[in-house]
Amino acid sequence: MFQAAKVAISLALIVVAAFGQSPESLLATGHADQAIEVLSAQLQKTPTALAHNQLCRAYFEFGAYDAGISYCERATALAADNELFHLWLGRIYGEKADHAGFLSAAGLAKKVRTEFERAVELQPENWEARTDLAEFYLEAPGIVGGGKDKAVAQADRIAELNPAMSHWVRARVAEKNKDTAAAEKEYRAAIEASHGGARAWLNLAGFYRHTNRLDEMEHALHSMDSSAVDFPGALVDAAGLLLRTERDFPLAVRFLRRYLSGTTVEEAPVFKAQTMLGDLMEKQGDRVSAVEQYRAALALAHSYRPALEGLKRTGH
Repeated sequence: MFQAAKVAISLALIVVAAFGQSPESLLATGHADQAIEVLSAQLQKTPTALAHNQLCRAYFEFGAYDAGISYCERATALAADNELFHLWLGRIYGEKADHAGFLSAAGLAKKVRTEFERAVELQPENWEARTDLAEFYLEAPGIVGGGKDKAVAQADRIAELNPAMSHWVRARVAEKNKDTAAAEKEYRAAIEASHGGARAWLNLAGFYRHTNRLDEMEHALHSMDSSAVDFPGALVDAAGLLLRTERDFPLAVRFLRRYLSGTTVEEAPVFKAQTMLGDLMEKQGDRVSAVEQYRAALALAHSYRPALEGLKRTGH
């Protein structure tokens, strides 16, 4: 009884805290339901390019790519010279392509390339746009404009803007070439260039996972645990690595609690971190805490399927 009351109070506080926040803040704090409600109302009154873009991003957080695409498209139509709007349109096309059939994915891939290239054209100094474009070149087949040589060319430009991410691109190129020694060298160069930043340690850990070196993956994540958090979302991704490989659940829990108690970012929605924490609690036999986390996630994103499935598994 006491636990149920505690959960109810926590959820009420979450809802109250959301009122009065800007759409940007709602997105950063993972209030996806509130963001969609606020932005939908705003579009009825003042259909700005920014509001369309933000509503697209709210649906992106949910993984509702079909629902979000039209809003991102409208944002670029209203503000064709805004590189961030093109970047987000490319991102949501990319996610849609990842979940589409072969023929649909090929058509979407061309749109991804167009939007990323346009974002870079509009703002050549945007290292994030160049990194997304480099990743596209790496993953896409040549028939839709991919190519490792193009990715390397982007790495050269990124080196002037963000040396650590330039090393990351080169590491991914080396992986594509099946040169694991060169890849590891580049991942470690990224750690040095970022002064031991969490994102670079996470990327090295991901490389070890891909090469089935799980002890080294875990060691890299322990190093990350004491590193500077240059990107808070890395904490959530690190916990996800440990959860998927079923390694060191206490460290994964620590990463997520550290994230949820600090600065949160749109790229790692709070409701996803809470759901992941619920999964970890459930795996460790603490069903009460798991339910609390699933309900907290659903208070922010009421239709988030993984949290709903977690409640169903735990009999709620």
